[in-house]
Amino acid sequence: MNLAIFDLDETLIAGDSATLWLNFLAGRGLVSNALLAQDRRMMQDYYAGTLDMPAYVALTLAPLEGRTTAEISRLAAEFITHHIAPIVYPEARQRLAWHKAQGHRCLIISATGEHLVRPIAHYLGVEDAIGVQVEVVNGRYSGRPEGVFSFQQGKVVRLGHWLRDHNVEPDFCYGYSDSSNDLPLLEHVDEAAVVNGNEALNAIAAERGWQQLNWTLKKQP
Repeated sequence: MNLAIFDLDETLIAGDSATLWLNFLAGRGLVSNALLAQDRRMMQDYYAGTLDMPAYVALTLAPLEGRTTAEISRLAAEFITHHIAPIVYPEARQRLAWHKAQGHRCLIISATGEHLVRPIAHYLGVEDAIGVQVEVVNGRYSGRPEGVFSFQQGKVVRLGHWLRDHNVEPDFCYGYSDSSNDLPLLEHVDEAAVVNGNEALNAIAAERGWQQLNWTLKKQP
C-alpha cells in the first residue's frame, strides 16, 4: 500500500484554516479583536520560522473552552461551506483524486487543531487526518491541547503513532507541503513535492530533486 501525505494550510487550500476560523468566530462575536491581532503577530513568527508553538496553540484553542463538541461541529460545518470550499486548489482536488485512483491511501497532517482538520479532510474526501489533539471533558472542549503537536518534527512523530495505531506499513510514501516547517516530513517520505514554496524551500527542492508544484485558484468569471 502506498501512502500520500498532505499538509493542509497553503498546500491543499489557499489560506490558513486556523486564522480563517478565528475570523469566522469573530464575525459571530465569539472572538475578540485583540485575539485576532495576536494571531496576526504569531503568524508572522510562523512564516519566519520562530513561532512559539505552545503559545500559538493556546491562543487558537482558547475560543473552544467550555463549548460542546456538537456546537463546534455545527460551526465548523458552516465555516467549511462558506470559507474553506471556495479556496481549495483545483490541482489539490485533482492530486487527491489521482492518488485515490491509484489505490493509494491519503492522509492529511496539519498543525491546526483536529476540530478543524478532521472535518476539512472529510469534506475533501480524505478519511484519515492528524491535527493538534484537543482535550474534551464531558462532551465539552477544555481549550487545552493533548499529546505531541503535529508541527515540524512532531509531524513525523505523530505520523509514526498513526501508522502504529492503524497497523499500516506503507510500501512507499508521498509528501506534499508548502512550508519549511515541514522539512522533517518532506525528508521522511520517499517522494516529496513542494507546493507554492518560497525561494528558500524551492532552492532545497531543486537541490534534492523534489517536485515543485504551482497551484492556483481558478479566476471567477
